[in-house]
Amino acid sequence: MSAEERKPLPAFSTLRAFEAVGRLSGIRRAAQALQLDHAVVSRHLRSLEEWAGVQLITRVNGRAVLTDEGVRYHARIAAALGEIYDASVELLSRNNAKHLSIWCVPGFASQWLALRLTDFQAKHPDLELELRPTDSSPDFSRYEANIDIRYIPGDEPISEISISDGVQRFEIARPPVVAVASPGCAALLPPIRSPADLLCAPLLHEENSRQWRSWFTAYGVPVGPPLPGPRLWHAHLTVEAARRGQGVALANPFLLGDDFATGRLVRLLDTCAENQQVALGAYVFAARADRWHTSAVASFRAWLRSQTLGAEWNVR
Repeated sequence: MSAEERKPLPAFSTLRAFEAVGRLSGIRRAAQALQLDHAVVSRHLRSLEEWAGVQLITRVNGRAVLTDEGVRYHARIAAALGEIYDASVELLSRNNAKHLSIWCVPGFASQWLALRLTDFQAKHPDLELELRPTDSSPDFSRYEANIDIRYIPGDEPISEISISDGVQRFEIARPPVVAVASPGCAALLPPIRSPADLLCAPLLHEENSRQWRSWFTAYGVPVGPPLPGPRLWHAHLTVEAARRGQGVALANPFLLGDDFATGRLVRLLDTCAENQQVALGAYVFAARADRWHTSAVASFRAWLRSQTLGAEWNVR
C-alpha cells in the first residue's frame, strides 16, 4: 500500500486519551491525569473507535474496560507512547548542561549530602540541582541521571579509572562502622567489654543480618545462624530507631552527624576494646564515562572530594 493509500493515523491527543483510559480503567481517572474534561476524553475515544471501525472499550459495572481488540491495540500504543516519552526525556537530559540529576542511597542523601548541598549550590548557582534518594541505580544508558552514589559492601577498593558498561567510578570514602545506641538503651545493657558481648544485645538490622555478621566476623566473633532483631531495610532507619532507644545499630560517620556531640547516641565500645576500626564497604560515585569531564559532573565531583578528602573518620 502506498503512502497515499494509507488511512490517516488518529491524532496524537486521541491516542494519549486511549492509553490513559486503558491504563487507569476509567474515563474520569484518565481525564484527571491528562488534565482534561471527561467529555473531551469521551470524544477522543468515540473518534478513535470510528476511525478503527471496531469497539475498543466497553463498560462493565460502570468501569471502562478494554475489549479484546482494545487490549491488543492498547499494548502497542502504550509501548509506542512510552518509547516517545523515554526518547524525549533522554534527548532533554543528554543536552541540558545546566541540569544535574543525582541519585543517591537514602541514608547518605538525607543524613549527610542534603545538609551540604546549599554550599555546592552557592558555588554553582547556574546549575539546576535534583537529588533523588533511592535504593535503585539509574539506567545511565537512558540518561536517567547524571550521577549515582551507592554504598558498595566489601573490601575491594574502587579505582577512579574503573570503567564498566560505559560507567566510570571513584571511591568517595570507606568509613568505619561502629555500634551505637541511645544513652537510655546503653544503660539497660549488661557490660559491653568486647564485640562478642553485643551478641546478646537487641540488634537493629537493615534488610538482613549480613552487616552485623560481617562486623562480628571482622572481630573474630563466631556467629550462629539466628541473629534476632527487626529488619528496617535502610541504614538511616536503624540509626533513627537507635536514637529512639529501640536497640543497637551499626553506623558510620555519614549517618551519625552530630549524634555523639549532642548525646543522642553513644558508642558502645571504645577504640581500645575494638583494637581496630572496621569498614564494611565504601560510598562510590558513578557517572557515564563520556560525561565524566562535563562541567556539571566534574564540578560536583570536585566539590564532593573537597567535602570528604582528609575528613576525620576516627569515630570516638
